[in-house]
Amino acid sequence: MGKTVLLKQLALSEPDSFYLSADTLAGSDLFQIARILSEKYKINILLVDEIHFCKTYAKDLKKIYDFLNIRVVFTSSVSLSLFDSAYDLSRRIVLRYLYPFSFREYLMFTKQIEIPQLTINDIIEGRWTANHMRYNYVFDEYLQGRLFPFSLEEPDCVPLLRNICSKVIRRDIPMVSNLRFDDIEKIERTLKFIGRSEVDGVNFSSISRNLGITKYKAVLYVKLLEQAFILNPVYPKGTNVLKEPKVLMFLPFRLLYRDWSQCVGAIREDFFAEIMTMKGLRFHYLKTKRGAKTPDFLVEEQGQESVVIEIGGKGKGREQFKGIKVQKKLILSHSAEVTGNKRPLSLLGFVV
Repeated sequence: MGKTVLLKQLALSEPDSFYLSADTLAGSDLFQIARILSEKYKINILLVDEIHFCKTYAKDLKKIYDFLNIRVVFTSSVSLSLFDSAYDLSRRIVLRYLYPFSFREYLMFTKQIEIPQLTINDIIEGRWTANHMRYNYVFDEYLQGRLFPFSLEEPDCVPLLRNICSKVIRRDIPMVSNLRFDDIEKIERTLKFIGRSEVDGVNFSSISRNLGITKYKAVLYVKLLEQAFILNPVYPKGTNVLKEPKVLMFLPFRLLYRDWSQCVGAIREDFFAEIMTMKGLRFHYLKTKRGAKTPDFLVEEQGQESVVIEIGGKGKGREQFKGIKVQKKLILSHSAEVTGNKRPLSLLGFVV
């Protein structure tokens, strides 16, 4: 979703580069291709698209790094294949994750306006401009799928997302794991269960119990779907709690299983967790004794005081903060309201 375009733009800007798509190599030796391009044609940058089609790419990249004077920039739509390779290649590669648009980036492409980034402290202290609030009316359409490059040309992204999800489960996951055929059907059922459930209470145990699978399998399936950037598990913070994650989803995959009106509350939490993940911030969900009200999340910024955050609709109040000793408290409401410690949820889209 944009990787090929970026590589081709890089090829146009670098005269000593060479672009190739690995799905056309048909078993060719990537190291030998790089050697010929470097030694015979004086190519300094090799741009390899969809590198996972090279079955021995990890070994080839090691040899290229160790023996050739050529830089390799590569992409893969099968993110799962890169996780193990990152450990194998250790110091030889740097992985960069290409996340979808933030709300700020979406406005830059659709409204041709650049709006400055904000920090969470900026949001708490009210340090934003009129432009940060001006486009709140398109925030819902962003949440409903306008965060991918293809959505700029294809307004209804749900059919494309359904195809992407199916490809991940039926092609990408079997490519990198030793699962049996019936595991694929169980992964699809796992995703459907999560997509159709309320966010509170979806964890390894509830997945195992409701689908009739072992907890080991539930952990494995969630991990694979997390590495494919479909699920986003968030681990708890608190005393005397089970260390199981609250399993959220990346936007807007939840819309494959429920209508917007049915799952908007869950999508708000998905949005929050996705922004925190994109920003690289440490965050946890909060959990106390059964039945006790508590805020949703705790965010730990390096060098900054922790912030307790409640995510909700227009009617959210401050009762969830009772007994919470952290000084910085923030309610992110799905509205334009700015009162007390309540701020519009859309402002979080400017953190990235």
